[in-house]
Amino acid sequence: MTNSDLVLNIAVNLGRLGRWAQSGQTPRISQFLADTQIYLDQIQSIDPQFRSTYARFLKDYQFMRSTSPNPDGWSDTAFTWAVILTHRAKLA
Repeated sequence: MTNSDLVLNIAVNLGRLGRWAQSGQTPRISQFLADTQIYLDQIQSIDPQFRSTYARFLKDYQFMRSTSPNPDGWSDTAFTWAVILTHRAKLA
């Protein structure tokens, strides 16, 4: 898979995570956080145009992994990054 494909897969997962957090359906969140981490581990050689976006995302993603999902800030963060990564995937 290319970096662009991996970033798009991450974006899709973030959309799912945001929906589940917003609706209070948390059982699958840990599974999809783990799946997302697998995609992150496969990303190599970040393009310089994408590097700052990726660094900001990783910071927020670590916050998401370390806090309990909730329908407020947590889901908003997931949705925000789903949109950003979808639009910037081709730069990865």
